[in-house]
Amino acid sequence: MATLLYLVHRLPYPPDKGDKVRSYHLLQHLAARHRVFVGTFVDDPADLAHVETVRTLCAGLHAVRLAPLRARAASIAGLATGEALTLRYYRDAGLARWVRGVVQRERIDAVVAFSSSVVPYAEGLGLPLIVDFVDVDSAKWSEYAGRHRWPLSWLYRREGERLLAYERAAAARADWSFFATEKEAQLFRRLAPECAGRVEGMDNGVDAARFAPDPGRPSPYAPGEIAVAFTGAMDYWPNVDAVGWFAADILPRLRERHPALRFHIVGRNPAPAVRALAGPAVNVTGTVPDVRPWLQHAAVVVAPLRLARGIQNKVLEAMAMARPVVAASACADALRAAPGRELLTAHDEAGFADQVAALLADAPRAAAIGAAARDCVLREYSWGAHLAALDRRLAALTPPAQHPPVAATALAA
Repeated sequence: MATLLYLVHRLPYPPDKGDKVRSYHLLQHLAARHRVFVGTFVDDPADLAHVETVRTLCAGLHAVRLAPLRARAASIAGLATGEALTLRYYRDAGLARWVRGVVQRERIDAVVAFSSSVVPYAEGLGLPLIVDFVDVDSAKWSEYAGRHRWPLSWLYRREGERLLAYERAAAARADWSFFATEKEAQLFRRLAPECAGRVEGMDNGVDAARFAPDPGRPSPYAPGEIAVAFTGAMDYWPNVDAVGWFAADILPRLRERHPALRFHIVGRNPAPAVRALAGPAVNVTGTVPDVRPWLQHAAVVVAPLRLARGIQNKVLEAMAMARPVVAASACADALRAAPGRELLTAHDEAGFADQVAALLADAPRAAAIGAAARDCVLREYSWGAHLAALDRRLAALTPPAQHPPVAATALAA
């Protein structure tokens, strides 16, 4: 057992969106084995209600209230200094003071940083450092540049370049770096060859006991409709792009064959472009108390992400619920799932419509793909198995310690 400092850019609870699913399970895993002090940000007022829950999982917590509008304004200063705007966005003097104080008082053995944006707080501490980059975020911004007009294209391209420079510096400083898939790890090795020997893929997992079909779970859908669902945080631009593409270019093809089909966009904080899609053929739910009924009772779950980075928890959760999934190739390529047997893939509008229509026309095949998908999750996506890689790296960097870990039992999302 060691005493660890865990830095994470967003409160790691509740595990209701991609990065928080991973950061929560990482915290839960660490806290069951070590004494953990957590420094983090709260960027959603709704998450203030969960600060005390996180406090029960760790030996100490410092949660900074982050106002997104103020943080965005502050980040613009990076244009003058040459920094990545992401780093300025998460800069807080109070958190920096707390980190220094914890290191002085608690004899911290190592730092685990979740995302490159919090690595600056580990600089100058002289402690072993493990960074979970999750995705190559710089590549995301570079991809955004190709999808937007000037001046956003210029701004996103600049962010991609500046952030990559910092990611390389952070990985050079770190003793070990993880990414959410081996594909992302391979990309980073190409972009930062000087760090290639200390970079590893560490897949996500799924809470397959929670995300499991339940015959007693009621359906949220109207009788007689054919429900096709997408789940995710709907203020995240790749998700906004995905549902917009599906609604505009794929849904009309499907409704020509299945007039009763309705597309359900399930997720919190729908952006204006998402809310504008609502109508007779599209339901935009906003926040729901539990996403599982929307997954379990969907005829098909779709993941038409054209700008997907890393592993998509939304796809794994749908597979765990034994639902047939049609995913864009960018999503499927990151998964240990057999295309055609455990999920279906599509490259364009016509292909997506054909794959969904084929499942709707063949219920036994759809059920078989859903069952195989759940088997795949049970076989390949255990959190404990994947996070063992983190245990190995920490054991090599930290001495045995006498502090007992904080009891960390699994919490419901």
